[in-house]
Amino acid sequence: MRLVVSSIAAYVLAAFLPGIAIEDFWTAIVLAIVLAVLNAIVKPLLILLTLPITIVTLGLFLWVINAAIILLADKLIDGFEVDNFWYALLFGFLLSGLTSLMYVQKKEK
Repeated sequence: MRLVVSSIAAYVLAAFLPGIAIEDFWTAIVLAIVLAVLNAIVKPLLILLTLPITIVTLGLFLWVINAAIILLADKLIDGFEVDNFWYALLFGFLLSGLTSLMYVQKKEK
């Protein structure tokens, strides 16, 4: 269920953000899967390695880690393009917010 919600959110955001391009909905599904795997494997390692800076920034550095994960997904997936770090940061911020809203609404129904 989360993969479908993430795919829809990513596809919608790509339509509105000029620095993000997703070829088709199947690419959005692959993106959701790759992001889930990267968030499960790579993100905990990055958090552990950057723990001091994350503490100093009161957790705000986690947004930078999210952007790095999105840029890594850009390199791994054909059909998914991110123009630069700032679009990755904005995409990560909006994607987490939109998936949270969509998942909560689907859960309530």
